[in-house]
Amino acid sequence: MAAARRGGGDGANGVVRPRPRDRGVGGGGGGSMAGRVAVLAFCVTGIWSAYIYQGVLQETLSTKRFGPEARRFEHLAFLNFAQNVVCFVWSFIMIKLWSGGSSSDGRAPLWKYWGVSVTNTIGPTMGIEALKYISYPAQVLAKSSKMIPVMLMGTLLYGVKYTLPEYFCTFLVAGGVSSFALLKTSSKTIKKLANPNAPLGYTLCFLNLAFDGYTNSTQDLIKSRYPKTNPWDIMLGMNLWGTIYNAVIMFVAPLLFSNWPYANGFEALRFCQENPEVAWDIFLFCLCGAMGQNFIFLTISRFGSLTNTTITTTRKFMSIVVSSIISGNPLSLKQWGSVVMVFLGLSIQIYLKWKKKKGRDHKE
Repeated sequence: MAAARRGGGDGANGVVRPRPRDRGVGGGGGGSMAGRVAVLAFCVTGIWSAYIYQGVLQETLSTKRFGPEARRFEHLAFLNFAQNVVCFVWSFIMIKLWSGGSSSDGRAPLWKYWGVSVTNTIGPTMGIEALKYISYPAQVLAKSSKMIPVMLMGTLLYGVKYTLPEYFCTFLVAGGVSSFALLKTSSKTIKKLANPNAPLGYTLCFLNLAFDGYTNSTQDLIKSRYPKTNPWDIMLGMNLWGTIYNAVIMFVAPLLFSNWPYANGFEALRFCQENPEVAWDIFLFCLCGAMGQNFIFLTISRFGSLTNTTITTTRKFMSIVVSSIISGNPLSLKQWGSVVMVFLGLSIQIYLKWKKKKGRDHKE
């Protein structure tokens, strides 16, 4: 979905984050302490409200039955297509508003994004399709464990050595996700799922993380080769190609193959026409992703990526709380213990990054 991603926080459709030097509430950037605290509070409120509500909408669309026939919206992959379209339009408007007629010299051409957009189309689709098989809290936890494949690949392929605290963080996250997956899910939650299948659901989430890792690395490479490329440029390029790929998959392929097994865009549009509330929820889902990206860009530019990671990590925890309360996904005491394990590991990881950054700043 939605624009940045895709790093250690929220965002849509794999957009790389800007990379200013990290700084705390009181450091750098000028302005009074009260003013910076107000801006930070504004950013926290924006990120939390946009992405928590987006999660509620995502869960509603994946579990609710609509219309007099009580039918499910089976075309969850259509959400990614809609998100591509909205984020493409949004980024185009932002570029026109803020970049004006500035030169495109030094910025990556649009064709540079065609390759990385393939994985950015497949990965998020797997993540959202997982909601047919596992609950929303389970999906959030699984997608919070991206440090596991990063450290595993780093150790096995590149011989990277990590510290004992870093391994401890990974153990907490892996243990929390594993125990949550093994614990019995409430019958109320299972009844909401289209096709309950925990192994398949978690596999889709972890494949989503693998594709995201490649997407993020490739975006970093594009940014390094074209340093004048800004986040809106990347958002535009990624979502342009994402729109094209999803349009081919959802609208062209069904016309060419009568038994097309994948999501059918025509059927999704027909469902939205018959159930206008679905169309409205999809529009709000996409709008939340695009607006949330604004707050992420603002947070990173003013306070740094570490602050953004902290905000988005706590947001994920609150999304699970909201899902449990509002959407009626009761968690057992043991499951809450698993959730705490995951976010304790993530919190320690954030602290270790802050400590490492503080040490570098002190040396400078």
